[in-house]
Amino acid sequence: MLQEIMIEVTKEILKNIYKPRPMVGKKYEYGLLLVIGGSEFYSGSPALSGLAAFRAGVDMVRIIAPERAANIIASFTPDLAAYPLKGDWLTKKHLAILLEMTEAAKIISHGKTAVVIGGGLGRSKETQEVILEYLSQISVPCVIDADAIHAVGKKPSVISGKNCLFTPHLYEFFVLTKKEVDDLSDDERIKIVQEQSQRLQTTILLKSGTDIISDGKEVALNKTGSSFMTVGGTGDTLAGIAGAILARGISPFEASQAAAYINGIAGEIASQKFGESLMATDLIASIPEALK
Repeated sequence: MLQEIMIEVTKEILKNIYKPRPMVGKKYEYGLLLVIGGSEFYSGSPALSGLAAFRAGVDMVRIIAPERAANIIASFTPDLAAYPLKGDWLTKKHLAILLEMTEAAKIISHGKTAVVIGGGLGRSKETQEVILEYLSQISVPCVIDADAIHAVGKKPSVISGKNCLFTPHLYEFFVLTKKEVDDLSDDERIKIVQEQSQRLQTTILLKSGTDIISDGKEVALNKTGSSFMTVGGTGDTLAGIAGAILARGISPFEASQAAAYINGIAGEIASQKFGESLMATDLIASIPEALK
């Protein structure tokens, strides 16, 4: 039975996540995030996700990327640790490394680990197969974005029973579900997002003018954001924020609400300053103000 009552996301969502910290803490208590992305031609996406995750409060980000992308990312800032995979693209020879690093992250963080996967990986047949095999074997919470959505669209069964959160835009939603929603009203979209979340047994955050979020049971609507956020990279920042919150042990449904709200408010703040000149890095710089 579909839920008819909608939750409107407000700043109250942040109170359950960003509670006052005790005087003494330890590393990884607030999460270790793995960002798997990038390729020979694309290095920006995983870097933006990683930087946004740090601004959203995660303790550590480890980026795993093909060699050229990893080396470029490591040069951006000493905050980002980037592990280089030999070669220009994600291939089957990298699968064991991905699984080993994911398991090691779980151990070192005492389970406070999450993954963001997809940004900039590409859609070659082998890369898509590696994404599917990786997702079928991991048990940590995962944000599935961009090229990883295209992979799962070919074989949705790999995420059955997994702790996953999808962050598609309108076309990626079609790739994942085979449902076209571009020309539909918000009410029609809400129904379809809920139905598809229920069918896939996962959480979907459909990025649009009003973000629609559902775990198949409940539905939440996020109305923060700005028309200037059509600029490239703001989806990567959303994925990074969501990953940071998932790594704290927050459920995908609640994490997606908080991430959409934070990303939207940060986008509003940055849009007021930069307007047409807005870049994704401006949004990241505005996350601390959004969290206040």
